[in-house]
Amino acid sequence: MGAPNTDVIQGTLDMLILKTLSLTPLHGYGIARRIEQVSRGVFKVNPGSLLTALRRLERAGWLDSEWRRTENARRAKYYALTPAGQKRLGEETADWERRVRAVGRLLGAEA
Repeated sequence: MGAPNTDVIQGTLDMLILKTLSLTPLHGYGIARRIEQVSRGVFKVNPGSLLTALRRLERAGWLDSEWRRTENARRAKYYALTPAGQKRLGEETADWERRVRAVGRLLGAEA
């Protein structure tokens, strides 16, 4: 058996980013690290995918961003959830929970 897959499930990256930013504004590297830490290493976020998602979420009005200094005195773009992003997170979370219940029913069904 090979190594476990650590890719983020397709269609969930936006929700994971929104949830991560609902706690505190972070820069891209911080977002990726938080997702990896909270998932206990189950999910690793590809930097290219993260950047694309952050741009898409910002264009949609779900994130705001500003340039700041990091703890290491480096310049980084920090992202924060907007009120519209908070609403979107609620919608995405409800949809995800609906899908998880459906998969649970399918896995629990006898063949």
